[in-house]
Amino acid sequence: MTSLPACCRPGDDRWPWCQRLPGLAFTTLSFNPDALSDDDFERCGIEPPENVRTAAAKRRTEYLAGRLCARHVLQQVTGIASVPATGADRAPQWPDACVGSITHSHGYAAVVAGHRDAYQGLGLDAEMPMGDRRAQRLAREILTPDEQRRFGRELADTPGHCLTLAFSLKESLFKALNPITGQRFYFHDAELVSLSGDGSSQLRLLKTLSNEWRAGAELEGLYSEHDGIILSLIAVAPNGAASR
Repeated sequence: MTSLPACCRPGDDRWPWCQRLPGLAFTTLSFNPDALSDDDFERCGIEPPENVRTAAAKRRTEYLAGRLCARHVLQQVTGIASVPATGADRAPQWPDACVGSITHSHGYAAVVAGHRDAYQGLGLDAEMPMGDRRAQRLAREILTPDEQRRFGRELADTPGHCLTLAFSLKESLFKALNPITGQRFYFHDAELVSLSGDGSSQLRLLKTLSNEWRAGAELEGLYSEHDGIILSLIAVAPNGAASR
């Protein structure tokens, strides 16, 4: 990635998860809102929506970093360095032939994208691990009673890491399925069934979202730690099954 503004530093294009999913491009950037200049959007050729243009420096910088990542991965996927517009729901508007996902957290931005004929949906999420005390307070809001029992040992030993991972995977699930189904759903509408040491996981819907995506449907996800950030990914194949 070239010609970055001073508020952004090059990240990493290397695939961070245990299993390489074919046809997907991935990249990251780090960003610093204190280094944002008033003309950075113009110099980068990126037009922010009004709600971003008038936002605080943190929001403007994370938007800029996310769109710079998106332009980079779309160049790899399509050969055209385009920038996703922002829809009325504030979600990125990917080119018709593409699907993608943008995330940012604590000065870190990342994007994954691929062709729509290979992936029906993508959900990417980055989270800084929360502290153990905060995790203990939030566990019941994020985990179902079954999940609390299922991951009782992990919640006792490393509550911050365990809950952040569950939170991130459920965020990725929402980002992957909401554009497909048009339905909003919440933490207790899905459950984490398993976590494997190799960075793979299994999730299950507990709420019917559409005729295709009914309660009981299971999807697989990937997770890793990248630059101290927990990264999760869910990729949905065209036939409705989660890609792996």
